Amino acid sequence: MEEAIDVQVEVVRELGMRALLTRGSMSLGEEQGGLPPKQTVQSGETILRDSQRLIDRYHQRGEGAWMQIALAPCSPFSVTTEIMRESAMLAQREDVRLHTHLAETLDEEAFCLNMFGLRTVDYLDSVGWLNDRTWLAHGIHFNADEITRLGAAGTGICHCPVSNMRLASGMCPTRDLEAAGVPIGLGVDGSASNDASNMMYEARQALYLQRLRYGAEYVTPERVLGWATRGSAKLIGRDDIGQIAVGKQADLALFRLDELRFSGSHDPISALLLCGAERADRVMVGGKWRVIDGQIVDMDIKSLISQHRKAAAALIAEL
Repeated sequence: MEEAIDVQVEVVRELGMRALLTRGSMSLGEEQGGLPPKQTVQSGETILRDSQRLIDRYHQRGEGAWMQIALAPCSPFSVTTEIMRESAMLAQREDVRLHTHLAETLDEEAFCLNMFGLRTVDYLDSVGWLNDRTWLAHGIHFNADEITRLGAAGTGICHCPVSNMRLASGMCPTRDLEAAGVPIGLGVDGSASNDASNMMYEARQALYLQRLRYGAEYVTPERVLGWATRGSAKLIGRDDIGQIAVGKQADLALFRLDELRFSGSHDPISALLLCGAERADRVMVGGKWRVIDGQIVDMDIKSLISQHRKAAAALIAEL
C-alpha cells in the first residue's frame, strides 16, 4: 500500500482530529539479518523520497498545527544503519520529529551488540539520533550511564505498559529516567500488541505497574495523567497542547462521574484512573465538539464496525 499515510490524513480530517502521523519504514529484511519479511521491506531511496513527499504535502508548523509528520524507522531489527542516519539528517533539515522503538527487549540489546557491536543507546548516538528531536517507544533496558546520557540529550521515552506486560518485555524505569531529565509520555504501541488501544486504560495500568516498582508515594494519579497529557505533548515537540491553560489549544476530554463505579469517590481526578474511566463523554478539538454523549459526531459506528468485520474476515481468509 503506497499511500497509507495519505489515507490516514483523510480520515483524521474527516474526524476533525489533531494528529502527528509517523512515516514508518523497514529496510533490513530477513535476508540481511533483520526481522521483517521480504515483502514488507522498502529500499532506502523509496523511504526517503516518500518521507520528503509527506513532509512537503502535509506537515504543518507552529502553534495550533492540526497535521504533522514525523519520521519513524521501525527498530534496530528492521532498518539499516544508512536509513537511520539519512532519516536523522532529513528530520534536522526539515525540522520534524524522529521516532523509533528502542530497548524494548533483551533480544534487541543482543541484536545490536551482534549486528553493530554497540548497545542500544550507543547505536542511537552513532546514527545521530541522541537528541531532543527524538522520542522512543518502550525504553526498558537501559543501564545507569545510558539513562544519564538520554537525560542530557533530552531524548524522550513513551512508556507503553500494556504492551510491555502483554509481551512480558519488562518495565520502563520511569522514575530513574525522569530524575535524569528524560521527558516521559504514554502510548499504547498499537493494537497489534495492545488489543484495546485505550489511553485511559493505559494510564491506569501505568499507575499500577509503576507503583510496583517505585511505590504509591511517587506514582500518583496526577503524575501519570501528567505523563499522558503534558509529557506526551512534550515528546512530540508541542507546548501548545497537553494542558488546560490560557493561551493553549482548546483540546479537552470530559468524563462523567455519575456512573456507579465512581460512587463515593472523593477525588474526581484520582477517580478517573482508580475507578477505571473508559470513555470520554465529550471531546473537544480546537474548540469544536467531536464527541458528544460518548458518540463521535457524524459517524455511523454500527456501519463502521460491520465494514471492519468484513475487511478483517477477508484478510484472515487470505492467510
